[in-house]
Amino acid sequence: MKRILLKNVLIINEGRSFKGSVLISHQIIESVFEGEIPENIVADEVIDATGKLLMPGVIDDQVHFREPGLTHKGDLTSESRAAVAGGVTTFMDMPNTKPQTTTVADLEWKLERGKEVSAANYSFFFGGTNDNLEEIRKLDRSRIPGLKLFLGSSTGNMLIDKKETLERIFSETEMIVAVHAEKEEIIQKNIAYYTHLYGEDPDISFHSKIRSEEACYVASAEAVELASRLNTRLHILHMSTAKELSLLESGTPLKNKNITAEVCVHHLWFTDKDYKIYGNKIKWNPAIKTVYDRDALREGINNGKVDIIATDHAPHLLSEKAGSCLKAASGGPFIQHSLVTMLEMVFQGIFTYEKVVEKMAHLPAELFRIDRRGYIRPGYYADLVLVDPDHSWAVTKENILYKCGWSPLEGTLFSHKVWKTWVNGEIAYTDGQVKDSVRGMEVRYN
Repeated sequence: MKRILLKNVLIINEGRSFKGSVLISHQIIESVFEGEIPENIVADEVIDATGKLLMPGVIDDQVHFREPGLTHKGDLTSESRAAVAGGVTTFMDMPNTKPQTTTVADLEWKLERGKEVSAANYSFFFGGTNDNLEEIRKLDRSRIPGLKLFLGSSTGNMLIDKKETLERIFSETEMIVAVHAEKEEIIQKNIAYYTHLYGEDPDISFHSKIRSEEACYVASAEAVELASRLNTRLHILHMSTAKELSLLESGTPLKNKNITAEVCVHHLWFTDKDYKIYGNKIKWNPAIKTVYDRDALREGINNGKVDIIATDHAPHLLSEKAGSCLKAASGGPFIQHSLVTMLEMVFQGIFTYEKVVEKMAHLPAELFRIDRRGYIRPGYYADLVLVDPDHSWAVTKENILYKCGWSPLEGTLFSHKVWKTWVNGEIAYTDGQVKDSVRGMEVRYN
C-alpha cells in the first residue's frame, strides 16, 4: 500500500477540532500534523480535503448482520458495505443468528466468514444461554468484545430466565456482560392487559405501552444490582427511557466505571409521535418512547451518563414488518445512516462534532479495550471517515445499500455526507461507491 497525505482538513479528535493533515502509511496513521505540513513529507497520493471534516471511523458495538441463517434480509457482505458507506469502520455483531453464536465452533465460523467477505473490521459477541457456561469458559477474551445476554425475549429467542444461570455468569466472567434489559413478566402482563381491552391485534401505537418504561427500568435495575453485588462489568444496550438514566453515574470517567450504557441513534431521533408517520418501520425492541425520554437520553449523552452511541442495526424485509405490533418483526436497518443522522443533530445544535466522535469512536474503543482503533493517533490503524459538512442530499431507495432495500429514513434530507472511508489505510468507500476488494480485519481486544 502507498503513503497517502490528507491535507487541509478539519480534524475532529480527542475533544478538539483543528485544521491539519494526516499521513497514512500502509495500514497505519504515520503522522498527524496541526497547521502547516513539514516541507520534507513525501507521499504517493495527496488529497486536498479543504472544507471537509476528518473523523475516526465509527465503531458500532451492536449490529445484527443476519449471517448465518437469516441471509434473505442481510448478510456480512451487504451490511458491511452499507457500514463503510456510512463511515462505520468497525462493527460487533450479535449472536442471535441461526444457529445462535453460543458455541466456540459457531464463533469460529463467523470469524472466518468475516475474514472472507467483510468490508469493515469485524467482531462477534458470544451469546449466553441457560446451559452453555462450559462454552463460555473456553472463550479467548482477546477475540470477542463480551457476552450478550437477553434479559427479555427478543428476535432469536435467547431469553435467560434461570436466576442461578445469571448469577453464575455474572460472578464467573471477567468479560463485559452486555444485556438486552426488558422484563419479560411485565411485557406479558401488558400484552394480556391491552389485548383484553383492544383485541388480539393492537396497532403499533401500543408497542411502547407493552414494552413499557417499567419493563425496561425493572430489568435494567435488576442487572445493575446483580453486577454491583458480583463486581461484574455490565453494559446496558439500547437504553430507551429517562428513568433508566437514574441507574447511571455522571461525571465519572469511563475507565472508572463498572456499569456502562449505550443509546441507539433511533432512540435519539424518533419519538412515539412518529409511529403515526412511520408505523412498523420504527418498531424496535426496546420500543421508541416519548419526547421526554428522547430529550433525556440526548442530555444523557451530553452529561456523560450515557457512554456510547450505536445502531442496533437489524434489517428485516418489509413483508416481515407487516401486521400488528405483536406480529410485525422488531428492528430496522440504520448503519449506513447513523453518522449522518448524528451529524444532523449537530447541525440542529443538539450535540457537537466532538461529542459525536467521542461517543461513536473514542469511547467504544475505550469501553471494549480495542487494540489501536477509535482515535486519529500515530501508530493507530488508519480507520478514517471524511465528511462533507455542506452537501445536502436525501435518502432514497436508489442510494440504500441494505440488502432489505429500505430505510425508515427514506425521504429525509441530510446536511452532511460521507465522502470517503478508509479501513486500515485502504479506501473502502469513495464518491458514492464501495470498493469491493477491500477487506477489514478481525478486531482484537486488550
